Amino acid sequence: MIDSTRYPRLARIDGPSDLRQFDEAELPAIADELRAYLIESVGKSGGHFGAGLGVIELTTVLHYLYDTPHDRIVWDVGHQTYPHKILTGRRDRIHTVKQKDGIAPFPKREESEYDTFGVGHSSTSISAALGMAIANARSGDDRRVVAVIGDGAMTAGMVYEALNHAGGMEPEPDILVVLNDNRMSISEAVGGLTKILGRATGSRTLNALREGGKKLLGDKNNPTAKFVRRWEEHWKGMFVPSTLFEEMGFHYTGPIDGHDVKALTDTLKTLKGLKGPQLLHVITTKGKGYELAEGDQIGYHAVSPFDPSLGVVAKDGGAKKPTYTDVFGSWICDMAAADPLLLGITPAMREGSGLVRFSKEYPARYFDTAIAEQHAVTLAAGMACEGAKPVVAIYSTFLQRAYDQLIHDVAVQKLDVLFAIDRGGVVGPDGATHAGNLDLSFLRCVPNMVLMAPADENECRAMLTTGFRHEGPAAVRYPRGTGPGVAIETKLETMPIGKAERRRRGRRIALLAFGAIVPAAEQVGEALDLTVVNMRFVRPLDRALLLELAATHDGFVTLEDNVVAGGAGSGVAELLSAEGVTIPMLHLGLPDAFQHHASREDLLSEAGLDVDGIREAVLRRWPDLRSGSNTLQAAAG
Repeated sequence: MIDSTRYPRLARIDGPSDLRQFDEAELPAIADELRAYLIESVGKSGGHFGAGLGVIELTTVLHYLYDTPHDRIVWDVGHQTYPHKILTGRRDRIHTVKQKDGIAPFPKREESEYDTFGVGHSSTSISAALGMAIANARSGDDRRVVAVIGDGAMTAGMVYEALNHAGGMEPEPDILVVLNDNRMSISEAVGGLTKILGRATGSRTLNALREGGKKLLGDKNNPTAKFVRRWEEHWKGMFVPSTLFEEMGFHYTGPIDGHDVKALTDTLKTLKGLKGPQLLHVITTKGKGYELAEGDQIGYHAVSPFDPSLGVVAKDGGAKKPTYTDVFGSWICDMAAADPLLLGITPAMREGSGLVRFSKEYPARYFDTAIAEQHAVTLAAGMACEGAKPVVAIYSTFLQRAYDQLIHDVAVQKLDVLFAIDRGGVVGPDGATHAGNLDLSFLRCVPNMVLMAPADENECRAMLTTGFRHEGPAAVRYPRGTGPGVAIETKLETMPIGKAERRRRGRRIALLAFGAIVPAAEQVGEALDLTVVNMRFVRPLDRALLLELAATHDGFVTLEDNVVAGGAGSGVAELLSAEGVTIPMLHLGLPDAFQHHASREDLLSEAGLDVDGIREAVLRRWPDLRSGSNTLQAAAG
């Protein structure tokens, strides 16, 4: 429970209706308490940090002025919504964020009526808010709709599709877009728009002249005022980005200080009463109010539990197993040294995808497209057309956004692009929006694609080399976190495409394991005396080995940390069916549902993909194997 002596105002706010009972003069003090409470809470739980600190004042004022949840606030890049969650009835549970059965790290409609739209991927807020505004207008509902976008989300093309649609509609939709401009994504924001928005900080004189002019001109509909307003729109474009938005049909206001409660309140009061598409540009600081986060906005984007009085303390520098992301980061630097044609691309995920070192050692060969996954893939296709060897480093969940480009621009043309797909399979605490549970299904059906899933760290490096040197599209899909700890060779050697590895010869049943599930399959195979195969390739499958095993075994078990529907196991079944081979099969994988947020280990256990779950599933199907299962407990340790 919240300490009411330390947070006397916040302790009385169980929802926005309580917030609105306070006098407006107390909003700055409420914001101060909210910031302190957020620092304390995330210090205990870990989670997204800097973005929430940057929108404390904005969140407070929005919920104070708008009648939420009747009025709709649609958040973008949901990691900025921790303050929103605190003010909307989840204050005393915010310390459970990202934990099993705890608060979701992003807005989630099932969790609260205040979470008007589920968010995980960026740049969706304006489209969703516009849809709400249209539906409300058609039903005669006068509720207000506000989209809050920021943290780099303005760099994605979907934003401009929505702005273009909204600004050209007749009748004009009533929608307010709040651009939370902190010049950051997870890394520094990049691109031409960032440069345009950067001019805004020097425009306070312009805005003072503008406000003074309003008072002098009076009625905005008189001829003089109309002339001056048209002249103003073009003149101010020399100083601020207003022309871009105004030409798209939005009335631009700003920029204003997003940490000035009075300025925010006064401005939003005015905008709340205006009709048509409005855009408010606010300047904020990511990590505001916590000096260490302000000074290291990348490092404090998301944090593990820490002591706020000390800040995030680096862990003991002793030897640790490299993550698969580390393996990729080392590989791309080594391959870049060996092949000058290699170019590295990421859609705003330099840190997460392991490209920090590459970006420093090969800056002329590193391309951050900002949050623009579709552009990133077609950019790679264009590079490949001219003989370059592009590597697209991307999370599985974000590759979903560029699926058309992968098919149409890369695969159809058989272009030489390697996809290094991080966070494949079960991801964990970030929930369904960040899970990589579908990629084997949506990639294995694409013609011309070579698709690989490593069982360990060294195999990941070899597969990356294999995919890079293969002439045509290829993808290596690897999980979040560390592998089994296999030693990594420094050489850059390939492996035969489409060849699996038999890791154990056993009796009766063959466990056909793909990727990260191989170590668990080996334990089960050892305990039950089963054949174990590290399949390695999802496309193409090892046809010869599968036919050989089908002729010598009583059944197959396919294992993958991907949904069963259309996954790697389905590919095995399709191959055998095409060959006229019939054999009992058991497909083990992730459920036909979106998984909630919990640890990777918890989610694998729930899906029955840990050692115990695999063993029990096999024994249920073939109970006569149970006599040889008594050694499993020792094998599982």
